[in-house]
Amino acid sequence: MPLLPAVVGPGRRQVNQPAAAAVKASLNSIRHEYGGNMRLSPLFLMYSKTEAAQLRQAFWTTFGQYMAPVPSAEGVPTNWINYKTGLKHVYFRLRADVRHATISIDITHPDEGLRELFFQQFLELRRMLEESLGEAWTWEPQFVDENGQTMSRIYQELRPANMFDREDWPKLISFFKPRLMALDEFWSGAQYAFDDLR
Repeated sequence: MPLLPAVVGPGRRQVNQPAAAAVKASLNSIRHEYGGNMRLSPLFLMYSKTEAAQLRQAFWTTFGQYMAPVPSAEGVPTNWINYKTGLKHVYFRLRADVRHATISIDITHPDEGLRELFFQQFLELRRMLEESLGEAWTWEPQFVDENGQTMSRIYQELRPANMFDREDWPKLISFFKPRLMALDEFWSGAQYAFDDLR
């Protein structure tokens, strides 16, 4: 990100306009990438896009290594980061950025009627899910993500949390790990309720 060199004139200082415009464009690009008119964390602004991508990859690699020895509820090794539900259009997703972290069940079926059937089936299993999780989650039958995709989402958030601040990583891991394991425990039995929708 360019610095803002000052041009010194008689009794005044002026910001170099091209440099200021470049900084503004860069900030707008970051805001667009992370959704709307967000307040940008000073810690995030310290990093270029390349450094931010490296930090993002480092966090998910660290979390994956941390979870690797943990078996699934069925006692088998699991790829926790890219958890496979075995059900097309149903995903367990983990997200983190400069503001918050989210763990969710995303139902992304393109057919609205079928998406609603999947969501209704989850509603039938809500008590079982929340007993496994030990907490209530937010249920949104119509959710539009940052890419404009409409889906159904069942989720929990952690705020504030900044994936780009390594000091927040223990907090993020402590948020994701028990909830992901609880989802796996829930899904080990609940998946069979969706057999008719496969």
